[in-house]
Amino acid sequence: MPVLEKGNAQTWRRRTTGENLFRWFGWLIGVAIFAVCWQRISEATTWFFVWDAPRIAGDIWTRATPPRWEYITQLGRPIWDTLNIATLGTLIAICLAVPVAFMAARNTTPSVLFIRPVALLVIVSSRSINSLIWALLLIAIIGPGVFAGIIAIAIRSIGFCAKLLYEAIEEIDHTQVEAISATGASRWQVMAYGIVPQILPAFAGISVFRWDINIRESTVLGLVGAGGIGLQLSASLNVLAWPQVSLILLVILAAVMISEWVSAKVRGAII
Repeated sequence: MPVLEKGNAQTWRRRTTGENLFRWFGWLIGVAIFAVCWQRISEATTWFFVWDAPRIAGDIWTRATPPRWEYITQLGRPIWDTLNIATLGTLIAICLAVPVAFMAARNTTPSVLFIRPVALLVIVSSRSINSLIWALLLIAIIGPGVFAGIIAIAIRSIGFCAKLLYEAIEEIDHTQVEAISATGASRWQVMAYGIVPQILPAFAGISVFRWDINIRESTVLGLVGAGGIGLQLSASLNVLAWPQVSLILLVILAAVMISEWVSAKVRGAII
């Protein structure tokens, strides 16, 4: 903290005059940017619909209640497809993410200069594109259906699982690895007995956590034609069948809550 002397007295200040000016200048720039952005948003917004939104929401709520409970007999297969998309997509992603993670970790990659950058590129490419975008691309390539949803979930999940896993690999206790190496063990034996046992809890937690996320993501893939209960939701929205929409949303909510409960129980048992 700077000290200003006035005669024999000293006055303590938190910041100097230059620091205060720099701080206020930063706030001024931030307010100016906010004002410009708000002006652009206001110009592109039809405020009549915004002010009328409460009335529209109330009208939709009236049309959507009570839910059409007899329609639930047609949601068994779609919700089963959604669970399969999430589960199979997660399994495929885990199988592909493990070698990518070992190639990305500094202490296990065969080459820091060549192989590790490629593995990091795979991780970044997978994580930077949303699963809906992957689903749209795959539908254009292999056609609509559950298979496109599974592959979209898998591709999206590879980067997530590999990133967390390679960070866990880099944070292992190297004493155990050095002890096994000192016995004359091969590279694969060191990996099997020195590295893998240390990362198994993290691997299991990451897998369950990603499966929980994929349950949520797979419920909306049907909106773009990738199968699952989202397909039923899209069809109901297209014909304005609001009682069916409310029932589908309740089923999705129940599925997400159950997956969250299962995920929490499994992670608690592991950790």
